[in-house]
Amino acid sequence: MISIPSTNADETSKDISFYTGTFDVIDKEGDDQTSLFGIEHKNPDLFRDTILGKFKPITGAFITGNNSVYMYTGVEGQYGLGPLKILPSFSPGYYEEGDGKDLGSVLEFKSEIKVGFDIFENSKLSYSYSHISNNNWGDTNPGTDNQQITFSKNF
Repeated sequence: MISIPSTNADETSKDISFYTGTFDVIDKEGDDQTSLFGIEHKNPDLFRDTILGKFKPITGAFITGNNSVYMYTGVEGQYGLGPLKILPSFSPGYYEEGDGKDLGSVLEFKSEIKVGFDIFENSKLSYSYSHISNNNWGDTNPGTDNQQITFSKNF
């Protein structure tokens, strides 16, 4: 994930990330596993420090190698242990299967855990794992598990 905050004084709250990884990494049949590419926006001005930790809104979307699309908005927590960052998130969103996996509903929920290491000033290397499902609200609920290796850099 590469983070690109704006340098314009009027736009200092923009933090854009790009990521790539594997969609449906635990596909038992082997027919739905494919690549994914996504973009995510985080607004550092909206960070809230609470007794449960730091939280911020996130908005993003990804497309898979089979033209499935998932657009989401939710919340991400941030917990730091020295150079290690733990970033859990929850995001409801809209899913369109395209030529890919039928998840059973257009309303899907993404739960994600990301673990990142500060490797240089303003740079992070991380791994994330997410699960997307519809909470049995759809016709079926096969779900999907996804993973990414991420490099983040604030410019």
